Amino acid sequence: MTGIPADWLWGLAGGLMIGCAAALFLLINGRIMGASGLVGGLVDGTGRSNAIERLAFIAGLIAAPALLALALRPETNATSSPAILIAGGLLVGLGTRMANGCTSGHGVCGISRLSLRGIGATLAYLAAGAATMLIARHMLGLI
Repeated sequence: MTGIPADWLWGLAGGLMIGCAAALFLLINGRIMGASGLVGGLVDGTGRSNAIERLAFIAGLIAAPALLALALRPETNATSSPAILIAGGLLVGLGTRMANGCTSGHGVCGISRLSLRGIGATLAYLAAGAATMLIARHMLGLI
């Protein structure tokens, strides 16, 4: 897709993949998908009874975009600084624990169910992301 001025297609494709995964997870398991909850259950031991299912789902979340990236080599605007990537990942992890869920649980599944908690958490994620970009990119020049 290089050269096509339709970068939004990548976002649409990713959104469709996450939405379909959430719908399949709900249909098959009867539970709401939240990636941080799946990982959290493995870390704290509460998800031992269905650990294989959790690991398979997480592996799919990692493998699908990785394979797509290898096959299509899309351009990215991600920073090349490992320190910023690691700090960002740790801060996202902290935020998901503080919010009792992540963007897949609150944003994808919560909003689709018209959950006020999910809508509120998603608005907070968006505000925090906008503030972070304002500060890190435009004020500090880090990104």
